[in-house]
Amino acid sequence: MRVVLVGYMASGKSSVGKLLARELGFHFLDLDEYIEQQQKKSIKTIFSEKGEIFFRKLEHEMLSEVLDKYQDLVLSTGGGTPCYGNNMETILQKSDHSIYLQLSIPALVERIKGEKENRPLVKNIKNEDLPEFIGKHLFERSQYYAEAKHVLECDGKDLETVVSEVKQFLF
Repeated sequence: MRVVLVGYMASGKSSVGKLLARELGFHFLDLDEYIEQQQKKSIKTIFSEKGEIFFRKLEHEMLSEVLDKYQDLVLSTGGGTPCYGNNMETILQKSDHSIYLQLSIPALVERIKGEKENRPLVKNIKNEDLPEFIGKHLFERSQYYAEAKHVLECDGKDLETVVSEVKQFLF
């Protein structure tokens, strides 16, 4: 079984994915980390040296490769992964379950405020401007996220609850 988690940055894809994989005895992969390992460079460096178009093409190839390579897998995608090329189509075709971890704008703002340094996309955005930025960005991306087989509302839920609810989709 291949399970792919999609959603906006800070929606909990990696945290949920790691715990879910551990509980299921599956392999866990974070797509961004996988790309960095394969390229021996950070995503930030790939972007600055080769540009976004190169990165998105590479991301698509790596997504396809990972979904072909692993059987029992929980894959956490980058926030933008489903929105480029035909990545969402690839996810739907090559996975058994795709799950959109959905959070409200206020919940995302709270999470992102505390980790801006690690988020190049929002690093230089003032906290008071985050709701507007996230709202616009989410508006652009949500149509892709919504194509996932399952949508899980995650506001106010702890990690264990979210993982438990994800498991209900799987069995």
